[in-house]
Amino acid sequence: MAPRPAGGIRFDHVTVAYDGNVVLDALDLTVEPGEVMALLGPSGSGKTTALRAVAGFVRPASGRVFLGDRDVTALPPHRRGIGMVVQQYALFPHMRVADNVAFGLKARKVARAEIRTRVAEALEMTGMGAYARRHPRELSGGQQQRVAIARALAVRPDVLLLDEPLSALDAQLRSGMLAELARLHRELPDVTILYVTHDQVEALTLADRIAVMDQARLRACGTPRELYRAPADAFTASFVGGANLLPVTVGSGGVSLGDAEIEVDTTGAARGASATLCVRPHLVGLGDGPNRLTGTVGEIQWRGATHRLYVDVAGHRVMADVRELKAPPVHGEPVTLHFAPEDAVLLPAGVSTGEE
Repeated sequence: MAPRPAGGIRFDHVTVAYDGNVVLDALDLTVEPGEVMALLGPSGSGKTTALRAVAGFVRPASGRVFLGDRDVTALPPHRRGIGMVVQQYALFPHMRVADNVAFGLKARKVARAEIRTRVAEALEMTGMGAYARRHPRELSGGQQQRVAIARALAVRPDVLLLDEPLSALDAQLRSGMLAELARLHRELPDVTILYVTHDQVEALTLADRIAVMDQARLRACGTPRELYRAPADAFTASFVGGANLLPVTVGSGGVSLGDAEIEVDTTGAARGASATLCVRPHLVGLGDGPNRLTGTVGEIQWRGATHRLYVDVAGHRVMADVRELKAPPVHGEPVTLHFAPEDAVLLPAGVSTGEE
């Protein structure tokens, strides 16, 4: 059996390349023992490659990977002592649930009595104790994913790797599984989790910290609150929750957007410089108030509890999420928006390539 690592993951200047094409560029990142770290980014950003480097499925061109204080860069996957759950579940269709969960334990030559105990514990922990005798084809997608998680937990890993584990589930199942994963982490506080996703909600819900990836590089890392409230750049702002990103010019006491003068903290910004103003849509109100912006409605979407307004302001689209309106404005109607000075953040000038 592989020795158990002390916990935690460390990427030490890890670079991965295929045929000369760099897909992970000099990643330096530490995941503390017991921490949930989400790797968040678009397709091709390098997040899955980073996870596969930890698992041992790809070999870095340079740099080192540590699990706890062990350098595992050259170790094969089966000697790393980790658990892993992937998007496609990867259950053996001819095996019953219990046998699927026991597979990793048998490969590690764990004693039969111990296997039975661990399988039962893992299935109970994931709410699948009553399904031990079923085959995967007799389970729903959410149940299959629970079995995959139980299999990973049965080996009692110090490090658990989750690669887009919920992306194949529908919205309702995904919400339920998010709650289950959060519960599991509370019950297993010593397990270090590296969670790869492109879904902002998953990252914000589960992670202690989020590492934002783009074009093979780490763009930003921090707590969900830090990245949401004070993003480092426009890409991070747009990918960690939707954001209005407006090109502005720094003035003496704020910034200007067209003819509108906007009060915002400009500490560190040079007067006359170009910058990007970041305001979250739910912090933009409809009607008079501080930092008024006038424009015309381009589109309106009903989202149940809220309406999202897309308003053309000085040639730029501004999103506002307001409580459900009994008489919402119509296309082309002039409206006034507002937001509090403390709800806006000034970022370096630049165009985001993230998703709204």
